[in-house]
Amino acid sequence: MSAGQIAALIAAGAFVLLVVLLAIPLIKLGRTLDEATIAIRKAHENTDPLLIGANDTITHVNTQLERVDGITANAQAVSGNVSALSSVFTATLGSPLVKTAAFSYGVSKAIRARRKAKTGAEGRHTRRGGKATS
Repeated sequence: MSAGQIAALIAAGAFVLLVVLLAIPLIKLGRTLDEATIAIRKAHENTDPLLIGANDTITHVNTQLERVDGITANAQAVSGNVSALSSVFTATLGSPLVKTAAFSYGVSKAIRARRKAKTGAEGRHTRRGGKATS
């Protein structure tokens, strides 16, 4: 065996060693890609029931929102009716009630003033301002 053949055998052995060392990470990368493919496939299979459930939930929410819209419309109608009723009440009974209240307040004030004046005229000395002193 000549020196060239020995060098060729060493170079061939180094090349085989290099190929083996590079093959190990490539095999691991292939396994990782297989696992990723399986995980993606499972995720895809599990998304169908999830999307169907989300669709059912959205349909239910839309039904409830339609009910809330009806309730809101009815509440608005009731509010308008109450406003109209309060306007009618104010127009028909408000003014006479205010006048009656003012009249009764004036009468009670006059009665109190008369009583104070009567008690002051019975012999008690009064100061300026109408307060009786003993």
